[in-house]
Amino acid sequence: MLRLYNTLKRRVEEFKPRDEEEGRVTIYVCGLTPYDYTHVGHARTYIAYDILRRYLEFRGYKVFHVQNFTDIDDKIIARAKEEGKDPFEVAEFYSEAYLEDMDRLGVLRAHLYPKVTEHIPQIIEAVQALIDKGHAYVLDGDVYFDVTSFPGYGKLSGKNPEELLAGARVEPKPGKRHPLDFALWKGAKEGEPSWESPWGRGRPGWHIECSVMSVSYLGMGFDIHGGAIELSFPHHENEIAQSEAWTGKSPFVRYWVHTGLVTIGGEKMSKSLGNIVTVREALERHEPDALRMLFLRAHYRQPIDFTWEALEEAGRALRRLRIALEVASKESEGPPREGDIPLEGLAEAVRNTRRRFIEAMDEDLGTPEALGA
Repeated sequence: MLRLYNTLKRRVEEFKPRDEEEGRVTIYVCGLTPYDYTHVGHARTYIAYDILRRYLEFRGYKVFHVQNFTDIDDKIIARAKEEGKDPFEVAEFYSEAYLEDMDRLGVLRAHLYPKVTEHIPQIIEAVQALIDKGHAYVLDGDVYFDVTSFPGYGKLSGKNPEELLAGARVEPKPGKRHPLDFALWKGAKEGEPSWESPWGRGRPGWHIECSVMSVSYLGMGFDIHGGAIELSFPHHENEIAQSEAWTGKSPFVRYWVHTGLVTIGGEKMSKSLGNIVTVREALERHEPDALRMLFLRAHYRQPIDFTWEALEEAGRALRRLRIALEVASKESEGPPREGDIPLEGLAEAVRNTRRRFIEAMDEDLGTPEALGA
């Protein structure tokens, strides 16, 4: 019986998918904003979800995995200006680079990679529905979600709006009803991509994009949604509010699964801080499975402080594991020798190892314990 930590409930609980009788599991993972090369902090999240998906399939489930690309964003626009390119060209280039990096890391491709720019009509329709229901308002060409209109705002974080406001970076805008109100639609700026809407030309806000794409392909109440823990607020908190307000249905998601931060020198690895190590840099010095081993040796919810020394040790651990497997394989193929475990004893040892592995993985994907099995 698989048990997963659900951020919404703040506990480990039995995993029961929506379509349990059919053995089908639906997953939505927040994807990249493609304006630069993928760093190892990103890789940690996508490797964790790759492990989750592979384990679900190992346990007999049929998984449908959706992961978006946020292919229009302030950072993409800024990068395009720096490079003298079209924003869509920049987004396409770094989206492909991401896929190449994940292929090298052995991460299974999602079944679907929806892009924001392919879903503008659906996003506009959702924003209009929120306005019609009294959950959103127009302000100088922008559209904002009114957090006070949704009584459950803050339930993912376990805090009320006032508590959330104390530690939040808010979007400044004179005339907002509440400081935490967030943009569903942003009015057009000169020289930036924009689309026609009932409120004038503009483009979607970040949060509404994931709500529309996930619900479009998986429906309300799908099984697993997640990404890195830093997305839990405000992004995932806002997704819950707008999705449940838009559809009038609850829950938006059954299980919220988040991965821990990757730090470097004790600070979050971030492009804005300039302390990133790209996947490509890591793979110039180490094989892909060494990076996977680095992440497997820690529980997916624990923070990891990245160092080259830790990656080197993960590579050594990988080599020891391979040697053990090679020796075991050769021993099983040759004739029995004095002191060897009898075949029936070997079979029992294999069964026990498999059992301990499954027990470890069933308990919230306990990869460190599974490796020790």
